[in-house]
Amino acid sequence: MRKQHLDYKDVSAFNQISTMKYLAIILLLILSISLSAQSKTYQDKKLEKLSVKSPFQKIWDGELPAEVVYKDDEIIAFVPIRRQTPIHFLIVPKKRITTITDLEDEDTLLIGKMMIVARDLAKKYGIAETGFRLAINTNEAAGQSVFHLHMHLMGGMITGPMVDQTFKDPNPRKN
Repeated sequence: MRKQHLDYKDVSAFNQISTMKYLAIILLLILSISLSAQSKTYQDKKLEKLSVKSPFQKIWDGELPAEVVYKDDEIIAFVPIRRQTPIHFLIVPKKRITTITDLEDEDTLLIGKMMIVARDLAKKYGIAETGFRLAINTNEAAGQSVFHLHMHLMGGMITGPMVDQTFKDPNPRKN
């Protein structure tokens, strides 16, 4: 049996290729993180808004007026300033949770209670049977502008698609 001899040039070329692959992977990771990150403008605006009471905390404390449709020790629901449907409520926990990605396991019951409040309001305002939408916007790509977790309950009309339908799935499911 003959032993194969590795030439120094072969090892050197292998190391260069390995190094290039490693650098390419690092570059791709950095690029994907930067593309998925929030813009600097959004981050700055978010930090500024987090440094003061949220509008929802001001409503809770009576510092801002609102048409409150539900309130208990943990949750408040009210009509937003700019309704998007005939029936539109914001359901907000008293506890300031910045986004849904900031939820902790201990918040499970609170978030579940928000759903129960939504169910009860939908029944009370006559949209439980006709249909309604629940939406939680999270961060920049979803258009979150108030950094205090809140759920939109919207109904009283056909609401149409949730997004503008411009995305084309490159791998659609076949029926």
